[in-house]
Amino acid sequence: MSLASYAEREDAQAFVAEVAARHGFDPAELDRALARARHDATVIRLITPPARRGVRSWQDYRARFLDRSRINGGIAFWQEHEAELARAERQFGVPAEVIVAIIGVETVYGRHTGNFETLSALATLAFDYPPRAELFRRELESLFLLAREQGRAPDSYSGSFAGALGYPQFLPSSVRAYAVDFDGNGRIDFDTDAIDAIGSVANYLHVHGWQPGAPVAERARLGPGADAAALVDAGIEPVLEPEALTAAGVSTLDGRSAAATATLVDLETPGADTEYWLGYRNFYVITRYNRSSFYAMSVFELAEALRLRRLVDQMRAERR
Repeated sequence: MSLASYAEREDAQAFVAEVAARHGFDPAELDRALARARHDATVIRLITPPARRGVRSWQDYRARFLDRSRINGGIAFWQEHEAELARAERQFGVPAEVIVAIIGVETVYGRHTGNFETLSALATLAFDYPPRAELFRRELESLFLLAREQGRAPDSYSGSFAGALGYPQFLPSSVRAYAVDFDGNGRIDFDTDAIDAIGSVANYLHVHGWQPGAPVAERARLGPGADAAALVDAGIEPVLEPEALTAAGVSTLDGRSAAATATLVDLETPGADTEYWLGYRNFYVITRYNRSSFYAMSVFELAEALRLRRLVDQMRAERR
């Protein structure tokens, strides 16, 4: 890691002046904070796309998240926080298993939240990674605001190499916009408090349009001559009406029409048949958390695995 400071750089000084003027900060306070930030070459290496992209594999991706540790860990997490998950489901309309699955995919239930110092990571990306500098300058600005609101030093946060924080891996702007004090102790804590994460994940999905009781996704069947590429190219947001999908030769596996307006999701694996799924509005909402269809499907399948495992465990317990 380089020891170079950002405090004297012209681009950083211009940023400080803008943020101070916009939010009433003392420029000297921001200067002192940036003086503590250090360029982190590892952050740049991790965020830079490979020069030659590998072939995407849904089966490989799925295996990372649909494993025994995440299923067993998810059941244990659900049991430990059963009351809070039930309360979040009642308040926000998001099923408990979906909340658990997102926290499981993101951080294995808080076990892997990242050990990068957030101030340095965001400063590195804001000033030394031009492809996404604008985004990360907004997040650095949000970090300063979050620190002021929480009464913390800007360099007291740690998380992922991209600046995501705690159990749910919210960026600073998302913490400010969507985090809730779900345990009612007067502060939001994503470092050690799973309860705040539970409420905040549920609120995030709720605000982005989660439809209580509505389907998320189901396997699709493509008839002969169906133009899968054209349907996939319609985009991740569900805009394909059931009638149009039926006319295009797309149904569910058991031959029904789509349950609602949908997107056609293609999950490719080299050397295997592509899986096609109908993604409904709630599937799209999960992609607002992470824009990858692989990610959203992993969350959905982990949630289903947790829901079914919990049902089986309950049925076994009732027979004893």
